[in-house]
Amino acid sequence: MRDSYLKSGLTMSELSDRVRFAKSKISELLRGTGLYPRWEILLSLSAELKMPQWPLQRLWQQAAFEAQKSKEWVERSSEKAALTMSHPVPPLDHRAFRELVEDCYALYAQVFLNDDQRDAAVSDTFDILWLSWNDALASPDLRRYAWNVLRTTVMSRTPHIDGRPDFATAAFDTVAVRSLVEADQAARTIQIEESLGLFKAMSRLPDHQLDVMALRNLCGMPAERVSALLGVPLATVGSDERHAIHFLESVMCPPPETEGNTP
Repeated sequence: MRDSYLKSGLTMSELSDRVRFAKSKISELLRGTGLYPRWEILLSLSAELKMPQWPLQRLWQQAAFEAQKSKEWVERSSEKAALTMSHPVPPLDHRAFRELVEDCYALYAQVFLNDDQRDAAVSDTFDILWLSWNDALASPDLRRYAWNVLRTTVMSRTPHIDGRPDFATAAFDTVAVRSLVEADQAARTIQIEESLGLFKAMSRLPDHQLDVMALRNLCGMPAERVSALLGVPLATVGSDERHAIHFLESVMCPPPETEGNTP
């Protein structure tokens, strides 16, 4: 909403006169400070700023629950305004793009989040894209723009330790671990210990290498699909994977010390 305001060319006074809310209240909202806003003010602002109201309303409601607002508060804050809202559909090209990538986005999100958080993150991603669809289309690469939105949304929900994502718990729901259902307990224990170490080491990878490894090795996607999904050349995917594997091997299987270096 702040970006839409800055692009609108309106002054704060003009916007205040149009929506009949105090400038201080609008400024507070656009800066993301103060109390969580009621839907009424967001609806008024979105109309003046020509923003799609339906995805904005869903994002507002989701964030309200995350801010510990009760269901009663959410309903009371939006019941009057909801009567005046239509339920439009996203642009056709947005819907087509979603059909192409949604399943892959969900697989990626599943590496880092539990089922409920995964679904919310993917849904929020496409709502955010709907709100910024013109910017997405005007970007150098729509796929890369959309992936950055997804990654930011997923990582905002992923626990972090020392600035790196802690995804071991969610990543246990992978092909490697599910394949051990029939294995004996000893094999499962060894695999789990190795997986914990692997996930911890992977969290130290640069962002682009982590994404490639998650998609290639935890989601099982072919390199060509990863290239198309991220909007990067196939050679870049291969290079990122090689560098990531080299790093992981150096961490997980360090070379033995030479005899001359043995204390």
